[in-house]
Amino acid sequence: MKEKLNKHILEIADKYKSKYKRLLKLIDRFDYIAVFRHIRPDFDAFGSQMGMYTWLIDNFKDKHVVFIGEDSTLTPKCFPLPMEVDDSFFTSHEVLAIILDTSGKVRISDDRVKKCKYLVKIDHHPEVDRYGRLQIVDENMSAAGELLANMLIYFTTRGYVISKDCATYLFKSIAGDSNRFLYDSCTAHTFAICEYLMERGVHLSSLYKEMYFEDLSELDVTRYVMDNFKVTEHGVAYYILDKETLKRFNMSADHGKDNINLFDHFNGINIRVSASEDVEKNVWRISIRSSGIAIDKIAEKYHGGGHAQASGAKVKNLEELNKMLKDLDDLLK
Repeated sequence: MKEKLNKHILEIADKYKSKYKRLLKLIDRFDYIAVFRHIRPDFDAFGSQMGMYTWLIDNFKDKHVVFIGEDSTLTPKCFPLPMEVDDSFFTSHEVLAIILDTSGKVRISDDRVKKCKYLVKIDHHPEVDRYGRLQIVDENMSAAGELLANMLIYFTTRGYVISKDCATYLFKSIAGDSNRFLYDSCTAHTFAICEYLMERGVHLSSLYKEMYFEDLSELDVTRYVMDNFKVTEHGVAYYILDKETLKRFNMSADHGKDNINLFDHFNGINIRVSASEDVEKNVWRISIRSSGIAIDKIAEKYHGGGHAQASGAKVKNLEELNKMLKDLDDLLK
């Protein structure tokens, strides 16, 4: 007897089912499949990628499937270490590329995506460039993993399975990109998906321990941020990590944003900003989070973009950072 699906899941699946079926046909057609995600991966990039990869190897034993991307501080604690994939995988076969959580082609985690025969994009970001012959994109999803989970749940009505490991990866992607369900991007559909995944065996306390428990040394960074953050007149909390500070704590600029959510539950703080100096690229990497205020247009103004409540940007120097902080502060007047 077929499982009866939640109405919210069915509504989204009905919207995209023609594209879902096209992807199934592509999977049937190609014997070699590579699953990509974006550079500098977060929970959603990793979780959706590994959810897709795990589902493929669980359901298509005869396919040759790999996942592509560089190492991260999230491995091996939360996700497997990168696969070592020889170039011959791409040069000796026709390869289907499935790219998760990546709005622009330039941010795909490995240039060998250019060698693939057919590109499929599954994402929830506003469009940066229109790549991929098949695009499954919904900006209203809290995470790429939420949209992917909808598709994989729909596929269960056609006899395919979602394992506990696959469900756990998908849950990590959603919990991570929604800041544990605090953002307005979470909807009834989000929670319907998570209910389904938990019924597949997701264990919350173990999952959150993998995602959020840190070494004791991380407290030194947190202490520094708490001692040095500032708040603008109307409620923009921000902290700055210059190259000397990052070196002191043995941190990369990519991980300067790790403490941005320290300020997400204080009255009087409505926008949070981290600024980290990237010496190699000669820019400051900016992460912006908000509580109900749309900040993506400001991010776009400063060479970035993203979602209404979670965006990134880049500035050339601290003078430009101060201009951006003023623009954000003006939103709160």
